[in-house]
Amino acid sequence: MSNPAPRAVMEGLAADFDAMHPGLTVELEVVDREAWKSQIRNALTANPPDVINWYAANRMAPYVKAGLFEDISDMYAGGDLPGLDSVKGAMTLDGKQWGVPYTYYQWGIYYREDIFNELGLTEPTTFEEEIANCQKIVDSGRKCYTIGSKFLWTAGGWFDYLNMRTNGFDFHMKLATGEASWTSDEVRATFANWRKLIDMGAFIDDHQTYSWQEALPFFVNGEATAYLMGNFVVPHLREAGLTDAQIDFYQFPKIADVPMGEDAPTDTFHIASGAQNKEAARAFLQFVTSPEVQTAINGPDALGQLPVNASSSVADDEFLTQGFDMLSNNATGGIAQFFDRDFPAEMASIGMEGLQEFMVFPDNLDDILNRLEDARTRIYK
Repeated sequence: MSNPAPRAVMEGLAADFDAMHPGLTVELEVVDREAWKSQIRNALTANPPDVINWYAANRMAPYVKAGLFEDISDMYAGGDLPGLDSVKGAMTLDGKQWGVPYTYYQWGIYYREDIFNELGLTEPTTFEEEIANCQKIVDSGRKCYTIGSKFLWTAGGWFDYLNMRTNGFDFHMKLATGEASWTSDEVRATFANWRKLIDMGAFIDDHQTYSWQEALPFFVNGEATAYLMGNFVVPHLREAGLTDAQIDFYQFPKIADVPMGEDAPTDTFHIASGAQNKEAARAFLQFVTSPEVQTAINGPDALGQLPVNASSSVADDEFLTQGFDMLSNNATGGIAQFFDRDFPAEMASIGMEGLQEFMVFPDNLDDILNRLEDARTRIYK
């Protein structure tokens, strides 16, 4: 929260909460985001603050297992946190809830609407339609997707979606928590679907040499027609000169008959188990997740992201509106946090190396899966 916009949001939240509770004063302690990643454990163990800013899903697991986050399942069960059904799963470990989300953003496929129109294509809803569109795009001399996999994580996004669509959100989470095998038939089916796209030449060449930003010109110049990416890509596309009439967004298409899971990285608040003011902390969590506060703090002049409360309203921006509708109403499978947040750090690192290798050398699949399985048996002891 050290960046100016998030810091201003937090200062505003503190002031508004204080005004509603004359006997209470929120004292903010602002720490650099990267520094906080190494400091949080110490902060939670020695004289912890009442409320902690962190991340959902597997990123909160070490602190849950260490007994450093307060169980607030009773707040969800008791109706104190209405409107959070679609994101409840991201806050759940061992059947209990350990915090609240307060902002997130969608992932999906951003595409060149003008080129789709030129080629007579419509937004696909199934993988078969996606492949049929892609074939027409390739036949036109273009690539279907730009991607920059130099820093690996973008390949993680492709795996997340292909695996959730092939095997469902629950299986994807079992893989993330080490309960499923990388050499299973289910995982092989995911890679088989991915290989269909690779073999037809869907991705730009030499993507392993580009960062995600360096891959943008292929989309901007029309050499590639789509980008699987988070909503943070939109300002870059607009700054590059594309108008909203030229770009649009669709949900990653259905593959198997499983509920649709989505990647939506989520920032969270937690109560420290050693907090001195737990009742006040609970009141703050209710306050920050209320529809009105959610609408305000995620507005275009604030965080510029999506409110987590389904009863909130969203900024007048077509991509935010589409993302909010998708995550609130059509993400019944569950909300994933992204490969490098859902998998433990070491597994994520080894895993993403393998995913990028597969995209470049798909014939290496057996070696890659055996390597990832060896890592799984070692890391999840």
